[in-house]
Amino acid sequence: MDFLVLFLSYLATVLASVVMLCVCSKTGRLRGLVGGATRRVSRFTPECLQRSVRSLFHYLFHTRNHSFLLLHLALQGMVYSEYTWEVVAYCRELEFSLFYLLQPYLLLAVSLVFFAVTCVSNPGIVTKANELSLLQVYDFDEVVFPKDARCSTCDVRKPARSKHCRVCNWCVHRFDHHCVWVNNCIGAWNIRYFLIYLSALTASAATMAAVCSAFLIHLVAASDLYQEPYVDDLGHWRTVDVVFLTQYLFLTFPRVVLLLGFLTVLSLLLVGYLCFSVYLALTNQTALEWYRQGSAPDPRRPLVAGRARSVHSRGLRANLRELFLPVVPCCEGKKE
Repeated sequence: MDFLVLFLSYLATVLASVVMLCVCSKTGRLRGLVGGATRRVSRFTPECLQRSVRSLFHYLFHTRNHSFLLLHLALQGMVYSEYTWEVVAYCRELEFSLFYLLQPYLLLAVSLVFFAVTCVSNPGIVTKANELSLLQVYDFDEVVFPKDARCSTCDVRKPARSKHCRVCNWCVHRFDHHCVWVNNCIGAWNIRYFLIYLSALTASAATMAAVCSAFLIHLVAASDLYQEPYVDDLGHWRTVDVVFLTQYLFLTFPRVVLLLGFLTVLSLLLVGYLCFSVYLALTNQTALEWYRQGSAPDPRRPLVAGRARSVHSRGLRANLRELFLPVVPCCEGKKE
């Protein structure tokens, strides 16, 4: 039964990760597919259930709450518990290098530190105190960011590359996106922490997957199982193949195999998102600008790989310097 619970929890985590990628990507085609599927399902769903689901989604994705933050910590605790009690324990008996086994814990410490910093840091909230200084940071393009735009909710002039977050209810300088996993906006002043956190999280998942793989490969190599023939259900002698080895390892070490499968899927998702985030950083774009340029491109901008080049890009070194050493008015230190 505990294996079933573990598998269902991992499956739910993968589905939640996929849903979050769908929500955060905001591509037009994806939104169309989701909308079409929702309309088809709604024909067979009671109205009361639809209202409950809409209310739940509104609470989870359109209001500030700690649901995904707590889910993140709970899942991380579950994964590291399985890794500690199943993988590390077996690997110590096989005399694996202790430094190799402890790397995920070092990456965990780094990721948790920058996770906490990302959660509580000021993303770049535009206030009346810093409004004038932030208006001078970026030039207005008069296409996506008009010069005289004003936020009616915050009652401030909107600097170029800023956006009002409907979840947090404030305007954010160089707004990238709102991340439900950290319950905070990602903007000019905390995107550096977010990238380090995302890198450490990706590295920790990939490192644990590598340790799990090394453990299972070591078991197969030490037992010479891959050289042994076996009798199938029809009574025929067969040579050991990948399918048989996978079934054998799953029956012998089910929790380790399930953990490896979950970490592999998670690593692929995180690597994909990290590569996209690094691409945006190197080209001095935000996720919001990337999406807007893809849905409504500016014909006056030169094209690079089918998309308009960012007008704010000043070269690789300058882009990274701007990301990790942003302009922060001296009056701004914490969230207001």
